[in-house]
Amino acid sequence: MNFLEHLSPRRHLAATIGWSVFAIVLVAALVGANLAARQAAERARADTERLLDQFATQIRFALDMSLATRQSILEATAAQMSADGAYAANTLRQRRHLDVVREEFPEFIWLGATDERGLLVMATDGLLQGETAASCPWFQQGRRSPFLGDARQTPLLDTAPPSELEARSSSFVIAVPLRRSSDAPGGVLVAKLSWKWIEGQESELLRQLDTTRTLELLVATADRWVVLGPPHWRGRILAADADATEAGNYVIGQNAVRSPRREDLGWTVILRQDADTALARARLAYRTVFSVVLLAGLLSAVAAVFVTRDLTSRLRVLADQAQAVRQGAQERLEVPTGTDEIGRIGTALGDLVDHLQREKRALAGLNAELDARVAERTARIERLAEEARHAAIARERLRLARELHDTLAHSLMALLTQIRLIRKLRDRLGPEDLNEELAQAEEVAASGLAEARAAITQMRHNSVRDEGLGAALQPLLNRFRQRSGVDAALHADTQAAGLADERAETVFRIVEEALKNVERHANANTVHVNLRWLESAPLEWPNWNPEEPARVRLEIIDDGIGFDPAAPRPGHYGLRGIREQAELIRARFELHSQPYAGARIVLEFDA
Repeated sequence: MNFLEHLSPRRHLAATIGWSVFAIVLVAALVGANLAARQAAERARADTERLLDQFATQIRFALDMSLATRQSILEATAAQMSADGAYAANTLRQRRHLDVVREEFPEFIWLGATDERGLLVMATDGLLQGETAASCPWFQQGRRSPFLGDARQTPLLDTAPPSELEARSSSFVIAVPLRRSSDAPGGVLVAKLSWKWIEGQESELLRQLDTTRTLELLVATADRWVVLGPPHWRGRILAADADATEAGNYVIGQNAVRSPRREDLGWTVILRQDADTALARARLAYRTVFSVVLLAGLLSAVAAVFVTRDLTSRLRVLADQAQAVRQGAQERLEVPTGTDEIGRIGTALGDLVDHLQREKRALAGLNAELDARVAERTARIERLAEEARHAAIARERLRLARELHDTLAHSLMALLTQIRLIRKLRDRLGPEDLNEELAQAEEVAASGLAEARAAITQMRHNSVRDEGLGAALQPLLNRFRQRSGVDAALHADTQAAGLADERAETVFRIVEEALKNVERHANANTVHVNLRWLESAPLEWPNWNPEEPARVRLEIIDDGIGFDPAAPRPGHYGLRGIREQAELIRARFELHSQPYAGARIVLEFDA
């Protein structure tokens, strides 16, 4: 597993370089081998085709020479027959000339002689003797000069169905003139030359090429009829588009030079060699080039790995030190020696690590200082929270004191006054007057009890937080109207009426206290409570700034007897409680009143 890890390019730079070199060399090997094999194959094919063309031309000339030799034999025989005289007579001696030629050269399957009119006067085995060939091309031309032609295109006779001789396998017709002593045109000596003899010449012709190549021979006549070759080619027409290579399985060559003889038969000679054999040297070159280049690539890759490992050993040590610094095992890097890239990288990393270590120590000191400050501020916040809790308790106590003052204190004071009055006047009051005074005292006690219960209910159930300031003020005014008989109306904006926070609770208590003061002291007929949402401070205010936030304005107006705000009123704490509650929500408080002119309370605070 460790060995495989060393070969992983993701873990080691040397493996990366080695694999890169191997990949480059492998691609170069494939490309080089393909180019070399292609060039070698093209060169080998061209050389083979050129050599086969030469061989085919040699075979073509050899066949022509063989036919020329047989023609010369007939010419010599014709000269002997002409020298003996009376050649036209069917004598034993003349027939002896034909039998000797046939016996000496068995490839002549038939020989015959004609007179000057084209009548066959003699023939071997007596075949066709007595027949006429006056209209045959071989007779007409053979009277003047030697004739050589294809038996399929030049039959012995133009009339009658094929004879026994023509039914035999034959290929060529050779005709030479028989001369008279006066050199006047005479008869013709004609012979049939068997194709079997040509086929017998195939191995001899290939042997004469003096080559170790395994070759196949195809011979086609002038009309492209294949008369010699592999069994599946014989008898076929060698068309112009015929694939003699058989889909590239063979390399071929054919005669490119025509025969210099006048009796050129227009033969086509094709020599074929198996492509695997012909291109064996090219494939060997491909394997050799590929193997050599691939082996060189492997050796180069291995050498690159070792060289890279040696070059990167200092870099590996530097990486191990950087890992140790990251894990906290050491604090600084040991800079490697040298002025190369690794030395410069080590120097830069060492400076960077020293700088980071200094920043780390500075950060640790700053963190310690921040922790101390946080602890100090946390203690201060806890003290402030404790003070705020005590202030909240004090505010709640003041609120409870105001509630008790507004309810129980007034009721008990009125009840105490009524009881003192009854005690002083009890001897002067009759039974009916005493009952009336006791009834009034009972009514005062019942009213105080009801107000105390209402105050407790208000403290337990906070309708302002649940329903909003406007919705809570309307029931308060309704109860005030029923209790005191004073006409009370609420005028509130939608935004201002929707306030439902702690300040809204304070505003509710201020309105509640103001209504109680109106009920007890103002002797008013109407009360108006106005609650408005102001986008900015009024224009008549000093130091007005249009960018100030929106404000809420509360006005409580009655048409009672009024009073002098500057006059002292010992024992009355209602207005003082209103002012204190306004300060709790940081509201601006104003009181406007004078004797017999009613009173107006104004309260404003930020929305």
